[in-house]
Amino acid sequence: MTYSFSPLIKKGDSPIVLAQPHGGTDVPLSIWDRFNSVGQALADTDWHINRLYDGLLENASVIQTPVHRYVIDANRDPAGVSLYPGQNTTTLCPLTDFDGRPIYRDGQEPSEDEVEERRATFHAPYHEAIVDELERVRQKFGVAVLYDCHSIRSNIPFLFEGELPVFNIGTNIGQTCAPMIEQITIDACRADASVETVVNARFKGGWTTRHYGKPETGIHAIQMETAQRAYMFEQSPWAYAPEHAHKTRATLKSILSQLEAQALAGAFSSASTSR
Repeated sequence: MTYSFSPLIKKGDSPIVLAQPHGGTDVPLSIWDRFNSVGQALADTDWHINRLYDGLLENASVIQTPVHRYVIDANRDPAGVSLYPGQNTTTLCPLTDFDGRPIYRDGQEPSEDEVEERRATFHAPYHEAIVDELERVRQKFGVAVLYDCHSIRSNIPFLFEGELPVFNIGTNIGQTCAPMIEQITIDACRADASVETVVNARFKGGWTTRHYGKPETGIHAIQMETAQRAYMFEQSPWAYAPEHAHKTRATLKSILSQLEAQALAGAFSSASTSR
């Protein structure tokens, strides 16, 4: 497989680092030609995630991968261990979409060797960039807050029952960040009582949040999974909906601004993170 890849990195001047692992739509031709029509629809993209967060916190660092999650899921354990044992989910190199339908033509699924090659080519560089940026930010500010940006369709029976709340906050049951980080995020989301918010429900934080969120080291992590109806149309061609997005962006801006202010004030130092 020949493919020139590098993550997209914007180095900011803030203790906040935004990670966006699922907004890319690039698929190498050698893989694209093996997808069936379901795979080529790319329906499970975190559509417009960069646009949703663009400009909300000007100084924040941003790390994105341009590669689609069907090539490799940058928010999965590189060892292939399930984040949600016993529940339907997709794998490191998905074989199905979120509705449980195969995405490859018969017999065209990746081998174990190809999965490893994709891991080394796409997954590893993305996370190397996150490691480097978190360390740079921590060295400068004494603390780093990794905010993992996600979105998903509101109704996916294969993954969860009913309609997903708009804001789904994940901290792996409070383990990945200081209590204040979780509370700031909850309070900002619940400021609008008309919008449902849940914490550590179906989405407790993916591998990125769980792997990097170690408050005792000065690195905190939190995941925000936003139901796509809050900012876009949830069917092809997956158009952005500015009139909906405006309200959602205001909530997200409030979260990020407060997190930055408190981080700069030293509120998330090791002495302030005990539960």
